[in-house]
Amino acid sequence: MSLGSRYPRQRGTPDPCHSDGVTDIPISRFPVTPREELPADLAERFADVEERSGFLPNIFSALAWRPDEARAFFTMHDALMDKETPGLSKAPYIADQVAVDWRKAPLSPRMHAVLSVATRLAAEPAAVTEADLELLTGHGLTQDDVWDVGMITSFFALSNRLAHFAALIPNPEFYLMGRVPKA
Repeated sequence: MSLGSRYPRQRGTPDPCHSDGVTDIPISRFPVTPREELPADLAERFADVEERSGFLPNIFSALAWRPDEARAFFTMHDALMDKETPGLSKAPYIADQVAVDWRKAPLSPRMHAVLSVATRLAAEPAAVTEADLELLTGHGLTQDDVWDVGMITSFFALSNRLAHFAALIPNPEFYLMGRVPKA
């Protein structure tokens, strides 16, 4: 029996194999703390995220069974993502093009360099060399910008590895982001 089969399951998620729209697929191989049992600070954070985005990402629910680690994850996220990083942009309007194939997306040479190094770091970290960092500084990134490329890439690589390890099921809402207007 897998770990996930012993713990709470996400209900109400459309199941592509069934037309009834309800499934008992577990969202993680590990325990998922029921919302009513969350520590107050995590419950408050989850409510805020849910209010702003319209749903709670399953990665949050999956992390909550280890509250100290969840708090550390959110602290790192906030430190990286809730600051102004003048040398980098969020560029949401081209996110789909980048997701399909960043090498062909209509990006500046600077952003191609950033994505080249970030992709290498995420997929083959040992292959990143001083030449990669020089490529970034050659495109005008400061030492802080280069560090941010590494930190942000590493943070999301951590998140992705945890998601794979836990067999995390993505929220259906993720597949619709940017495609369906918010209500």
